[in-house]
Amino acid sequence: MNEARPQVGDLKYYEMLEQLQALDFVLVELNLFLDTHPDDLKSIEQFNKLTQERTVLAKQFQECYGPLQNFGRAFSKYPFEWAQGPWPWQV
Repeated sequence: MNEARPQVGDLKYYEMLEQLQALDFVLVELNLFLDTHPDDLKSIEQFNKLTQERTVLAKQFQECYGPLQNFGRAFSKYPFEWAQGPWPWQV
């Protein structure tokens, strides 16, 4: 898919964005837990697994809908699309 931004009613856009937000929430919580439990191997394994899942999902999202973050944290298609809205936090 080569869309720059979601179309009204594009359920895939919202589903992927919600999955990313859920993964981000769990990763923040695991990060906080691991700050105080750095030897918890099961939590480290879970953190690494979810980080990998988030990386794959973010790549898929950005290929379909454009960058999630700016300042070199996401690639851009041609033409440069960061200035196009809505941005993920605006939906």
